[in-house]
Amino acid sequence: MIASVRGVVTAMFPDSAVVEVGGVGMRVLCAPNTLASLRTGAEARLATSLIVREDSLTLYGFADDDERQLFELLLTANGVGPRIAQAVLAVHNPDSVRRAIAGGDLAALTQVPGIGKRGAEKLVVELKDKIGPVAIGDTGSAALLAGAWQEQVRQGVLALGWTASQADQAVAAVAETIDGEAPPVPLLLRQAIRLLGKTR
Repeated sequence: MIASVRGVVTAMFPDSAVVEVGGVGMRVLCAPNTLASLRTGAEARLATSLIVREDSLTLYGFADDDERQLFELLLTANGVGPRIAQAVLAVHNPDSVRRAIAGGDLAALTQVPGIGKRGAEKLVVELKDKIGPVAIGDTGSAALLAGAWQEQVRQGVLALGWTASQADQAVAAVAETIDGEAPPVPLLLRQAIRLLGKTR
């Protein structure tokens, strides 16, 4: 299993990045908030999880080992594939996910694209006893200051399956809520996804 990769980011895409490791370019699928922390030409370390299928080997990347461990735990639930598990981490940080599952917070879980009320209930039932210790405070995600947050949020929304028009509307709606310095990109992305979830 490939537990992590470290190297220079040589290319960026809406849903992935290429990290050169020992002369080999490894394409790693990442959630938008993880991609927002990467820069082409800069060195990066990503915790990774290799998903093996009959016809493919797909490497998923995460900001840290905690995100990877939660991703792999989510995959143990019936009906949860890599795309849904990654979407969960795009909307919520790991501590928030643990609190939502431990506390049966269906409203928080259904904010994730692709998870309805029944799916949220199944997650709670199947993972409540596996989720481990739950942090009381919300540490949030790592601060990521970015001048071009609008484009990063827009690309993140597009990568999660919304249309360009919906992405533009979400970015505009989020921009109206900002007074002064913009919050970290992952927080802005979560806000955009929540706004879009209400319009579906």
